[in-house]
Amino acid sequence: RDRGKAAAAALQDAMDPAEDAARPADLGGAALKFEVLATDGRARATRLTLRHHDCRTPMFMPVGTQGTVKGLTSKQLEELECQVILGNTYHLENRPGSALLREFGGLPSFMNWKRGTLTDSGGFQMVSLLDLADITEEGVAFQSPVDGSQMMLTPERSMQIQNDIGADIMMALDDVVSSVCVEDARFEEATHRTLRWIDRCIAAHSRPSEQALFGIVQGGLDPRLRGICLEGLKARDDKLPGYAIGGLAGGEEKAAFCRVVSQCTAALPPNKPRYVMGVGYPLDLVVCSALGADMYDCVYPSRTARFGTALVPEGVLRLKTAAMATDYRPIDSECDCLVCKKYTRAYLHAKITKEPNAASLLTYHNIRYQMRLCQDMHQAILSHEFTPFVQNFVRRQYPNGDVPDWVREALQLAQIDV
Repeated sequence: RDRGKAAAAALQDAMDPAEDAARPADLGGAALKFEVLATDGRARATRLTLRHHDCRTPMFMPVGTQGTVKGLTSKQLEELECQVILGNTYHLENRPGSALLREFGGLPSFMNWKRGTLTDSGGFQMVSLLDLADITEEGVAFQSPVDGSQMMLTPERSMQIQNDIGADIMMALDDVVSSVCVEDARFEEATHRTLRWIDRCIAAHSRPSEQALFGIVQGGLDPRLRGICLEGLKARDDKLPGYAIGGLAGGEEKAAFCRVVSQCTAALPPNKPRYVMGVGYPLDLVVCSALGADMYDCVYPSRTARFGTALVPEGVLRLKTAAMATDYRPIDSECDCLVCKKYTRAYLHAKITKEPNAASLLTYHNIRYQMRLCQDMHQAILSHEFTPFVQNFVRRQYPNGDVPDWVREALQLAQIDV
């Protein structure tokens, strides 16, 4: 413990004192401040002030499950203008453990990250680790995939772990059901349990003036259940600085996904941030922003990079294909990232299957693509030019005009004709 404290102190001493973001902001006793700067249709450009960073939305948050985004350093994430990094309560408790993170002064100090952080509650593992989970009213018992040991994650324990981790935003533990589950009774049970658990989370949260607790709207694809959860969470609005829309991006039909997002964003309080969990495809970011959402996270940009795929305005660029072997252009001529300035498609094609650093380079580009996309959306909303921005974005993705019906229908809900 003493070594941990000494290491944390040494790390703090080594940080650049000029980095204002390293110093928690004084928010007057609130965990966050939120301001809608402009709206354009249903889309919103907002300012989200956290203790460790002043953010602009729409905002994509890269996933650093165990305190790192695979292939990138914290310094590189700063260069890419990332605002918030997401960590996972379940995995961080398994390794390195919340007690160690608390001794280091929290996850930001542990990973030398001076900007915003958000932790998931561990609820998603009820889906991703379903075979290792036993869900009851008390909580969820996980069997560790590492050593077989048991972890009992209750709402109270999730809050304790997240308080120790010290993220700016922490998520309530919810009862998560896969969106493709066919058991109506299971969705009914999970919706009402999520509301019972939010009260236990609120009661157990020990740092409400430092860490913002977000409630999560559940209910599957059923508008009735979503409505029940929405009204239940809004009844606790004075205890919830923000809201998330959960239980989506799990393989459901895209049209159903968009209808749920539209229903939730229309019903949630306009003065609080709205976070659609698990969303990372660029087209989804644009559509959800058009429907009034603010925040997103997903492993997609980094995971697809490890398979040799780069994000570009026209969709994706598969660098493993033979055509890339003699293509001496950058990945994206419009991109300002180091990779696009210094490396060709041919170089990356030659290295992607042989050199680990090639995946890191693609991850670097893909994260920058997401940051630029969100910055461009923010500016388009401020300028009241979001509709032509969306139309141009969709046109470049589908130059032959074969726009999927779900995209057209979703954007019609936002009164945008593509």
